[in-house]
Amino acid sequence: MVTKVGSSCVGIKLKGSTHCENGKDWSCGIDDPHSFQLIDFASQGRSNAGVDLRFSVEMKAMAATIQQRRSPLGLFPDKPTPRLYDRIIEVLRVRRYSLRTEAAYLHSIRRYIDFHQHQHPRNLAESDLNRFLTHLAVKEHVAASTQNQALSAILFLYEHVLEQPLDRIEGVVRARRPKRLPVVLTVDEVSRVMVHLTSDKWLIAMLLYGGGLRLLEALRMRVKDLDFERSEITIREGKGDKDRVTTMPRAVVHSLQEHLQRVKLVHEQDVADGYGRAELPHALARKYPNANQEWCWQFVFPQERRWRNSRTREQGRHHIDESLFSRSLKAAVKQAGLTKRVTSHTFRHSFATHLLADGYDIRTVQELLGHKDVRTTMIYTHVLNRGGRGVRSPADGLTRGHGE
Repeated sequence: MVTKVGSSCVGIKLKGSTHCENGKDWSCGIDDPHSFQLIDFASQGRSNAGVDLRFSVEMKAMAATIQQRRSPLGLFPDKPTPRLYDRIIEVLRVRRYSLRTEAAYLHSIRRYIDFHQHQHPRNLAESDLNRFLTHLAVKEHVAASTQNQALSAILFLYEHVLEQPLDRIEGVVRARRPKRLPVVLTVDEVSRVMVHLTSDKWLIAMLLYGGGLRLLEALRMRVKDLDFERSEITIREGKGDKDRVTTMPRAVVHSLQEHLQRVKLVHEQDVADGYGRAELPHALARKYPNANQEWCWQFVFPQERRWRNSRTREQGRHHIDESLFSRSLKAAVKQAGLTKRVTSHTFRHSFATHLLADGYDIRTVQELLGHKDVRTTMIYTHVLNRGGRGVRSPADGLTRGHGE
């Protein structure tokens, strides 16, 4: 809802904007989609192109509240109804969606509202969603996964946030989903890359390849998740919020134990200095107030510098950022002279492929990878035969000729 500026309203002047009529001054209600952008502008003290923000006392109070409270779950002190943005975040977190899914859904919903000139989603229908999805595929040429993610986000918005489920959506132009094969390294190529990785970067790479871990699963690993006697690694809250157990490569046991000894000395010094508190998942910090200082809850791969928790203001060591490993891996691949596009996930692909090539059962590999459907695991069977599905090329039977 858009209302005219009054003495008690938030003062927002839109000059020359498509949202104005005859150059009049307008303001956005707190539950209007414009608040997605305008409140953020107010909190940062800046304006958009063609938008002149005049802050009233109420706006300044809201901006100060936003700066003090980056978590969007609270209500504004003078408004009984939360913003649409706040409501989306609240529903996502109540349903325990991951932070990455939360960010992806918010991006898609913002994109949807922007496409319809900032109309409130309640005023849009199935045909409007159809136009948006078709626009993504035809005009923006997005991948099929991006279009599907946008559809999931908007259906979530209508069904769970606005509680206004949409009817059947027909006639959508869908982006084609290509069939891609994963990049897989040979054992020799893996060895050549590992030679150029050192210290904790080598340990992380060995866990990715030796246990089939995703990068964030390895970085978020805590000391208590390692079982050296059983040679097992427990993955907590993996993709889909699922736990699983995978194998610990024996080749890293000694180096990993030495690494943990060094990390423990640093942690003990941090505790002696009054720090050493790791961030605990969910509400465990309230249930066990002193658990975040215990050795078992510390990250296996902590940062070099202490990290300050923005909510509690306590200092500890978070796990290292994934970009640090990615840069080291990129340099190692270049030094190894490989022309394949190698990422951290390539080690996971190679782990599955090499296990299947060694004769391990596909169900066992499925459990180690944490796949819900065995069909996802079956993509790795493409390398069980020699190149070209074991077919001998007819060119191999030719006598040498002009191409010698």
